[in-house]
Amino acid sequence: MMQLSLHGIDALATAVVLLDDAQVVRYINPAAENLLAISAKNIVGTALEKVFAEPGLLVAAVNYAAENNCSHTQHELPLSTAGRARLEVSCTVTPVGIARVEGFLIELSPLHQQLRIAREERLMDQSTQTRELIRNLAHEIKNPLGALRGAAQLLDRELERPALHEYTQVIMKEADRLQSLMDRLLTPHRLPQVTQFNVHEALERVRSLLLAEFPDGIGIRRDYDVSLPPLTADREQIIQSLLNVARNAAQAMRGKGTIILRTRVARRATLAKRMYRLALLVQIVDDGPGVPEELKDRIFFPLVSGREGGHGVGLTIAQTFVTQHHGTIELESEPGRTCFSILLPIE
Repeated sequence: MMQLSLHGIDALATAVVLLDDAQVVRYINPAAENLLAISAKNIVGTALEKVFAEPGLLVAAVNYAAENNCSHTQHELPLSTAGRARLEVSCTVTPVGIARVEGFLIELSPLHQQLRIAREERLMDQSTQTRELIRNLAHEIKNPLGALRGAAQLLDRELERPALHEYTQVIMKEADRLQSLMDRLLTPHRLPQVTQFNVHEALERVRSLLLAEFPDGIGIRRDYDVSLPPLTADREQIIQSLLNVARNAAQAMRGKGTIILRTRVARRATLAKRMYRLALLVQIVDDGPGVPEELKDRIFFPLVSGREGGHGVGLTIAQTFVTQHHGTIELESEPGRTCFSILLPIE
């Protein structure tokens, strides 16, 4: 039987219920209260079978763990309480001894959360592999690109007919543009330079840059939670991430529409499998046409763009910087409303 203490269980992102050997609830952590929409004071001391509307499968899982003295996992287990609608969970029952209570530890994980975590891991793996490929490709392109520009520059000096200079200028300008793109592909690999700053100062800088770039058609609304604590992060990387997402929104709307910059506190946020008591939520919302369905799962991949002439680098860089700060960036989109949500831990 596993021996544990209650210390630290409160901070777990996983919903946990502790039963005694008579299958009476002796403890639930805050994550379980949130998941089941029920208060600890209402169920502690209550028999397990009276807590849920249809407890049969859960009781059977506990009985199996008791009879075999082993941990037992039941997938796609339906649960419902008076406080919320039926939900599907993955349930693991383990015989334990905690704080002088001999009984069972029940860990509940909603299936949608498991799917989200698996999706995040898959996207991070794919993104890491793709970024490494692009980085290697960028290194390979930079050297011949520099030689190409140098040759065009030398040729420009030797031309006698002024009309021909136009062609060498085109070569040099396009080489400079590609050089800039290669630099942007390589930039995310700089290590963060951490400082403390107010995220609203960063958003105000993003706002001023957008209004300068799109002076006639873009309206920007602020919806700030001014009580937010300072953020400890690389200030320039966070600004670049926010700017890339906001600029992407403005470009998707073709410079005409409304963008909302919103900040909130997210409590008990799980980021990269770690529970944070507080996290910063930044949402950038636009009323544009929305992201095409076929691009939603690939929108953060390098060189993927839904806009004609787009290079598909901005959102990749934004995701890279956010990931380096142990945060997440997610997309919700439909015609008339696209929302990028960025979560960053507040240490």
